Amino acid sequence: MAQNYQPIFILPEGSERTFGKDAQRTNIAAAKAVAETVRTTLGPKGMDKMLVSDLGDIVITNDGATILEEMNVDHPAAKLMVEIAKTQDKEVGDGTTTSVVIAGNLLKKAGELLDQDVHPTTVIKGYELAAKKAEETLMRLSEKIDEKDDKALTQIALVAMGSKGVGTESEKAKLAAVIVKAVKQVAEKKTENDGKTVIDNELIKIEKKAGGEVGDTELIEGVLVDKEIVHSGMPKAVKDARILLLDSALEIEKTEIDAKIEITSPEQMDAFLKQEEKMLRTMVENIAKSGANVLFCQKGIDDLAQHYLAKSGIVAVRRVKKSDMEKLSRATGGRIASSLEELKPEDLGNAGQVQERKISGESMTFVERCKNPKSVTIFVRGGTDHVVSEVERAVVDSRGAVSSALESGKYVIGGGSIEMELSKVLNDYATEIGGREQLAIQAFAEALESIPKTLAENAGMDVIDTLVTLRNKHKQADGKFYGVDVINGKVAELKSTGIFEPEKVKKQAISSATETARLILRIDDIISSRGKSGGGMPPGGMGGMGEE
Repeated sequence: MAQNYQPIFILPEGSERTFGKDAQRTNIAAAKAVAETVRTTLGPKGMDKMLVSDLGDIVITNDGATILEEMNVDHPAAKLMVEIAKTQDKEVGDGTTTSVVIAGNLLKKAGELLDQDVHPTTVIKGYELAAKKAEETLMRLSEKIDEKDDKALTQIALVAMGSKGVGTESEKAKLAAVIVKAVKQVAEKKTENDGKTVIDNELIKIEKKAGGEVGDTELIEGVLVDKEIVHSGMPKAVKDARILLLDSALEIEKTEIDAKIEITSPEQMDAFLKQEEKMLRTMVENIAKSGANVLFCQKGIDDLAQHYLAKSGIVAVRRVKKSDMEKLSRATGGRIASSLEELKPEDLGNAGQVQERKISGESMTFVERCKNPKSVTIFVRGGTDHVVSEVERAVVDSRGAVSSALESGKYVIGGGSIEMELSKVLNDYATEIGGREQLAIQAFAEALESIPKTLAENAGMDVIDTLVTLRNKHKQADGKFYGVDVINGKVAELKSTGIFEPEKVKKQAISSATETARLILRIDDIISSRGKSGGGMPPGGMGGMGEE
């Protein structure tokens, strides 16, 4: 006799569940949609996106990471794609669009294999083998570079900012020279790190201000502080500055303990105020005795203290950000002091000049001409706020690319040539592996071809002719440096042209794309509990989560 069981529901009403191939197809479709969105921005001939927020704020950009961040995507698989761009941006500072396009194509090719009944774990195994082989091949094909190779570093900087529509060729060349000089200035060889070059990009401050032209962007060998000098009686420029960095307030601190001061006569009030005045005067005298003629204070400076500082001929800037204080310390060689009692001349930093300048109607303090500064500032200019913001993004990408090249000491040939060579190597490798995994390795090889394909498409070239020509060139012994010459709209040898990209950027892009593809392909069930309770049953009951 058949037994009837009462269905047991384990999810709240309004929950949804997608499972099996439907879940995989949904995730792959979402990831492909994200990749398609940024694909048209790839390369020097890529198009820009205009993003408008709920408040009506406009962002016009070509930068993959910025586009995906501003898009505010909702689908969980799409959010994983946004994470690739964020990781790429934080880790190497460039190649965000490349990593997302590769990930999208890896998932597209995986979808085709799943439709042919290839199991997801087989695809994942093949992708892992392909990624490992691609990494080994990247190491083998990379060229060495060091900080003396200014020409190659400048080319890396130019290629990194190539896709951003910023300025003329001469302005881009000036920007590239500024970035290379800035990165080399803050680079340090760490003995505890086997003598490898270590670069902290945070030590290269980027300050932007609308006005002027892109070509007015300059490197300040020191720090630009977006604050004005506090008192009109202080000098606006000081040469051979001896700088005191103070992280405590130059004012009488109010006691934190509940206390009551009772004043019963005008004389007592007068004595109280004179004591405060005396304490402030003593503070300023201590600063003057140390030999300082410039003061940067992280906290407030009392009005009376400002008056005494001005009388002593000491320039003061207050409420300076902590990050700027640290940069000032690295640039000037000064030590950040917390107390004025035990100041010594060796605690002071030095700069060739400290000057207040008005830029676009706002006063800013320039700490310039520091001797061997370990923190510098790139002062970015441009016609409008939107232009300046895009130049800033170009500088950040370029800074990341140059830093990555110096840290890893290696670069590869760009313009899609390295991807074509990796694709050729992986196709040969697939036949060695055999089994069903070879289908996934071949799919990985085809996904890498999406980069030269997209570059050609964005440049208005014939995609099929370009890919066929590139495949033929890369089969020849001397053809491994052939890629898409986007500027001239043809397939060309790019090593002599100087289309260089950091090996670290490519390695990170392939690694992030593979890991995200693997993560998405392993999902066979999507359970969404975001439905409101009492919101009614979705079509098909509780999404199949009942038991009979």
